Amino acid sequence: MSSLQIGIVGLPNVGKSTLFNALLKKQVALAANYPFATIEPNIGVVEVPDERLAVLADATKESEKLKVLPPLKYALVEFVDIAGLVAGASKGEGLGNQFLANIRQTDAICHVLRHFSDPQVLREGSVDPIQDLAIIRTELQLADLETLQKQNAPKGVVSKDEHARWATIQHFLAQIEAGQNLHCQTEIEHLVAKELCLLSAKKEIFAINVDEQDLTKTEEISASFAKQLQVPVTQIVLISAKIEGELATLAAEDQELYMSDLGIKESGLSRLAKVAYDTLGLQSFLTAGEIEVKAWTIRRGATAQEAAGVIHTDFSKKFISAKVVSFQDFVSLGGWVACKEVGKVRQEGRDYLMRDGDIVEFMIGK
Repeated sequence: MSSLQIGIVGLPNVGKSTLFNALLKKQVALAANYPFATIEPNIGVVEVPDERLAVLADATKESEKLKVLPPLKYALVEFVDIAGLVAGASKGEGLGNQFLANIRQTDAICHVLRHFSDPQVLREGSVDPIQDLAIIRTELQLADLETLQKQNAPKGVVSKDEHARWATIQHFLAQIEAGQNLHCQTEIEHLVAKELCLLSAKKEIFAINVDEQDLTKTEEISASFAKQLQVPVTQIVLISAKIEGELATLAAEDQELYMSDLGIKESGLSRLAKVAYDTLGLQSFLTAGEIEVKAWTIRRGATAQEAAGVIHTDFSKKFISAKVVSFQDFVSLGGWVACKEVGKVRQEGRDYLMRDGDIVEFMIGK
């Protein structure tokens, strides 16, 4: 499938580049204590944590009688570090036009909101998470308003589709003028929003950048922000960009010890990657063999034929069938052969709707 991107967006100095650097586990973005340290967007691909792969590798090693564990290949999400927006960005303030253009190319937005107390990091317009988000959303909405107002009403005899498109534009205008983000519910709304690259229609997640001591109160603070921001709590991730940056420099064992000392079980970045994957409407199917154990990315609702095409475009064209077994059966029974012996391997056709965690072997023609 084509690459899907999440843009890391926020006011200057809220921790975006620090977060991005931690995601990549290396310093590829300039993290500096002054506004507009980021000019060009930095892009990086990040693994989505998936505990099933290690379990699947163990089961594969045993069933295939391998001497070593097959390598693990995780699903990926692409993050884009976009320079800080400021009030007036929709009118070009702070290189706003360039930054807004970068956001247009992404599939979803990760709002980084400052809730840490370090007075040595300049605020540069940041007040508090609620007002900061309002500033960002206002600029995105103003940019969308300009885009929508440039659209011309259809003239003369128009088709049903043209009429529906214009009605949708009018509906969007009403929402924007009311100071609301666009909430696409119908197919035509999704099509128009995608055609016009409307910023305020993009899916959102919220990374609240907090102090170290707040990490042990994740559920409480997340619930509070979900209520204040009026968004589902599942879209909120509490992180300490400073701590995540420190974790990223440590070996895996040392990371576990450090998190234990902090009183947390999972890094904020692991949770952010998972939330990002889910927000994009993605799921994984798995393949297991001597060469590798891999999670492949597909959209929710993808068919077996579409999933085959993710491995190779020819697989989609020459698709015959798919052998499918559930993750639970594969692991508990011990591999393909054992699952087949007890009738747990299903033969599925091209229109089979894939499920998250399906273990698949595709039958491909010549």
